[in-house]
Amino acid sequence: MKDVYTLTEVADILEISKETLRRWDKSGKLVPVRHPINNYRVYRSTDLLQFEKIGFMFKDRVEQEDEAPIKKLTSIELFAGAGGLALGLEKAGLENILLSEINKNACETLRNNRPFWNVIEGDVTKIDFKPYQGKVDVITGGFPCQAFSYAGKRLGFEDARGTLFFEFARAIKEVQPLICVGENVRGLLQHENGSTIDGMVSILDELGYDVIPPKVLKAIFYGVPQKRERVFIVGIRKNSGLTFEWPVQNKNIYVLKDALQKGSLFDTDVPESMGQTYPINKREIMDLIPPGGYWRDLPIELQKSYMKGSFHLSGGKTGMARRISWDEPCLTLTCAPAQKQTERCHPEETRPFTIREYARIQTFPDDWEFSGALTSQYAQIGNAVPVNLAEAVGKSIVKSLNDYYRKDAVISKKKASTKIVIKNKENYGEIAMIA
Repeated sequence: MKDVYTLTEVADILEISKETLRRWDKSGKLVPVRHPINNYRVYRSTDLLQFEKIGFMFKDRVEQEDEAPIKKLTSIELFAGAGGLALGLEKAGLENILLSEINKNACETLRNNRPFWNVIEGDVTKIDFKPYQGKVDVITGGFPCQAFSYAGKRLGFEDARGTLFFEFARAIKEVQPLICVGENVRGLLQHENGSTIDGMVSILDELGYDVIPPKVLKAIFYGVPQKRERVFIVGIRKNSGLTFEWPVQNKNIYVLKDALQKGSLFDTDVPESMGQTYPINKREIMDLIPPGGYWRDLPIELQKSYMKGSFHLSGGKTGMARRISWDEPCLTLTCAPAQKQTERCHPEETRPFTIREYARIQTFPDDWEFSGALTSQYAQIGNAVPVNLAEAVGKSIVKSLNDYYRKDAVISKKKASTKIVIKNKENYGEIAMIA
């Protein structure tokens, strides 16, 4: 545990702006001190204990031990994309036996990197999952978030027909896995005022699954140098005796330097690769932005001309004209690194991140190659679940399944050794039988 944290680190961890921290300084809510060596504004860990959401970082605890699978554990994934979730689960010890994906380039990415994976390209509605019934431990899927037709009644399985969540639920119904895991953007929790996720939970309940309260996992707490968040929905088959615990959050926070330079996260500097460039007018603007800065660092007249009508709107809009600094986690990567409002500029060079830099920030290994045009590669990476986050979730799944199969083995052993005594009606003798 560190004794002090910088302004940038605290803003990242608490998910607030630096301006908010400065307001807190003035109001006395959270007052920084001066670092004894460089005189920078820093915050003491003891002062950060007041914030419940990050208190885990400053408390002594037993770290979660990784477990290898005690038997072959299998999974099916829908909407697999470029494989971030599938790769993370593989690293945790799960074997992917079927991956469904409609995007041609993403399917090529999956096949090129894992020729032994069973990748089914095309419309998921055409896949029959019944042959896998009772043979798969886990079904996962990052389904798109369409709203249901919700008429004030308890949403049922058939009411979701026509949405891609219905296909996820159909796969679960046909396969009956022990665990199902859905993931999506954080906004799912508020979609349609919460009725969408409530409907999803009710459908899984109808299908025979107890749903653990959905949880937003912040990637920066799971070995990912990026301020990305994903909401996870975990269902456990009812009456199975299964338990599930969310992965333990890491105390160490990785930053952009850890992603792109040799260090504790990667053992080499990021390889060179292709990447997009800024048009001349965008480059002239971005040249004026310092590392860690954004549009507010421009001269006032340039702020107005660049932001146009957004200049007068409320909110920090800190992702616009943003240059990431070496010592902060990257903002959430999008599908287009040069697009206005989602600029993700290199800290020293005035350009967007390259493909391999994008992949590093999502914790893909350097040998994971992406197929298709440059724009498609960016989109595949930007849409992916960070590999390290997926691996953390996968380790929790493995532990849950290990515990289940250990208990099952004990019960089976007891049954096998149980003596059943049968009375003989004629001579009242006893015959001992093994069940």
